[in-house]
Parts: sequence; C-alpha cells; structure tokens
Amino acid sequence: MRAITYAQYGGPDVLEVTERPDPRVGPGEVLVRVRSASVNPVDWKVMAGYLDPLMQVDFPAVPGWDVAGVVEAVGLDTPEFSVGDEVVAYARKDWVQQGTFAELVSVPARTAARKPASLDWDQAAGLPLAGLTAYQLLTRLGLREGETVLVHAAAGGVGVLAVQVARALGARVIGTASESNHEFLRGLGVEPVTYGDGLVGRVRELAPQGVDVVADFVGEVLDDTLAVLAEGGRHGSVADGSVAEKGGLYAWVRPDAADLQALSDLADEGKLTVPVAASFPLEETAKAFELSQGGHVRGKIAIRVSE
Repeated sequence: MRAITYAQYGGPDVLEVTERPDPRVGPGEVLVRVRSASVNPVDWKVMAGYLDPLMQVDFPAVPGWDVAGVVEAVGLDTPEFSVGDEVVAYARKDWVQQGTFAELVSVPARTAARKPASLDWDQAAGLPLAGLTAYQLLTRLGLREGETVLVHAAAGGVGVLAVQVARALGARVIGTASESNHEFLRGLGVEPVTYGDGLVGRVRELAPQGVDVVADFVGEVLDDTLAVLAEGGRHGSVADGSVAEKGGLYAWVRPDAADLQALSDLADEGKLTVPVAASFPLEETAKAFELSQGGHVRGKIAIRVSE
C-alpha cells in the first residue's frame, strides 16, 4: 500500500511517500480502506519528537490518528462491524507506527464508530480527535443545560466543535476569537468576544455574574479564566497542565467508541458540522503539515487518500 512515512524525527521535510506492507488485522480490529484522514497539531508534534518521553515511535512511522473510510476486513471477535461499513475512528494505538495517512489502516474496534451520513469524507475524517477532545472536556466538566460556558479559541479546529457540542447540550456559549471569525461564530449560535487585552471586561459585560464553565483549547489564558469564572464554577484545559494547580481539570483525549458515536449522532441530527479549511492529496501531506504549523486555521485540514 502507499503511505506517508518518516524515518526520523524532524519537520515536514522528513515526510515521504513510500510503499508499505498491508497492515495485519488482529482480534478486535477492523481493516479500513482510507478515504480521508485529518491533520491535527499532535501529528507534527509527534513527528518532531516532542512526545518521545510519552510514546514509543517505531520507524519508519506512518503519521495520523484520524480516519474515515470503509471496512475492508474484520478481525476475530469483532461483531461490531462488517465488511462494507463506513466508519470513522480516532485510531490512536499504544505506540506510533501504523497511522492513518495510508491507503489501509488497522483500527481497534474500541476506537471506531459509524460514519455520519450527513458528513462527506473530509468532514468525517476531521471529527474524531477534535470532536472527542471537545466532547470529553465539556462532559467531564459536567456542562449542563442552561449554564454559560466560555470557550477559549472558539474558531479553532477543536473550539469550533466544542461550541457546537455545548450548544447541543443546551448551554449558552461565549467564545473567544479574532474579529474576522465573529460572524462565523454567530452563525453557530455563539456570542463572540475578541481575545487579548481587555478580554475579562468583555466577558463580564456579557456575563456580569461570571460564567459557569470555562473550556480552554489554546493555553496561556488561566488568569483570564479564573477572573471570569463564577463562584463554584468549573474550568479545564487540554493545553495547560497548570490548571490542575488552580482547581481545574487537565484533560487528554482518549479513544472511546461510545463518545465518538454520540458525536456522529449529533452530526446526523443536524446539531454538529465539521468545517474543512483545506484538503490535500496524500502526496502533499507535507504542505498540509506546514499549513497546520502556521496556526490560525479555521476548521480542519483533510488528507484525501482515495475517491
């Protein structure tokens, strides 16, 4: 099969298209013919070696944890899926080697869900990691109907899904973003505020008593978070571990088929969509990584593997 691989840590220049053996399909796994994958910042951070103390990387490694595709084969004791099923998965394994930027990938059934019929392949590929990051932080913080939540980086790849999940949970949503993204956020039912100096005052104008929940998807905003949090409020971050020292939740996304299915269901109920900022063919994965590294991308970056 064709795959994008890297044989050493580095930047986008270490990526190359290679021929790799088709993956084996173990018990409890499915073999997926990849239609689209999705770039997340963690992909190029792993490739740069930033997660070396946490995760084993076996070279040559295929990057990518997000996938949308069609089940080509099923392993032993995998009653959840059948050949021909359209699926999405946050296909993170316990080590880094066999990722999703390839024509085929073996996926543990515990990481997969049915593809939302309402999303195209690129949109579906952008749902798993970012959607689960948003969903798991908000649900672990216990966001409830009628509460007010502040979402930091509301127009980013994770934030744009978080605001939709929060709205689906029945919350009032205030979101930080640059002014160029305000109208976009209003279209999602969000009350946008400009980030940076004066943020606390702008949030307090909208929520004088403070907000019930703060979800941080960017980092370096803890002081602002604490300044706008109502008494007894909850806060968490996926980007700043120091929140734990101030009573907050520091969360790391994990594969969860039930959570991913809940997101797929929200999409098919018309409550969640996945904005795609750009789509690249497999051969141009390096360009996709460069775009992701530049930041300020509204929505997801897709890798189109097959038609």
